[in-house]
Amino acid sequence: MSAIARDPVPDSTFSSNQRISAPGPERRSPQSRSSPFTSAVASGTIASLVTTAALALFAGLERRSVFQPTNATSHWLHGENAGRIRIADAKHTLLGYCTHHLSAIFWALPFEAWLAADRSREPTVVLRKAALTAAVAYLVDYHLVPKRLTPGWETVLSKRSIGMTYAALALGLAAGAMLSRKAQHPSHVAK
Repeated sequence: MSAIARDPVPDSTFSSNQRISAPGPERRSPQSRSSPFTSAVASGTIASLVTTAALALFAGLERRSVFQPTNATSHWLHGENAGRIRIADAKHTLLGYCTHHLSAIFWALPFEAWLAADRSREPTVVLRKAALTAAVAYLVDYHLVPKRLTPGWETVLSKRSIGMTYAALALGLAAGAMLSRKAQHPSHVAK
């Protein structure tokens, strides 16, 4: 038998409840794991759901199909008539929703990075930054990008409903950010 197999391990300087870990990436606490990207996925998802609900509500109030605004978003692939489709289908509705959802996450990225930069958890600060982000999103979506890359809602909804949808985007971003922070830091919840 070899010496390793015969000799017991000499007295260790570690107690039985200590762990030895190999060198590698530093482990972080669950509270510090969230990055602006992870937070953006959360707040962007909530913003996407809130704005999709708002679009359906405004479409119904304007006597349109609840699916038309989401279908209209697929116009980048299916052309300007996409907003005329009144039923839910994979070709228009699924593509339109996926496009909108990714767009909401896209706008949540600078919003979450901005929030992370000053770490304020005050709801008024979060809401103000969400409103400014939504305003920039509107300006880019309807005044800077080519028509083919707009949300397409103008083919279905009034300007007022579009404006209200961007307000819903701001509320969704703010709600998502506050919920995300509440989940990350449950002891810091406002009373």
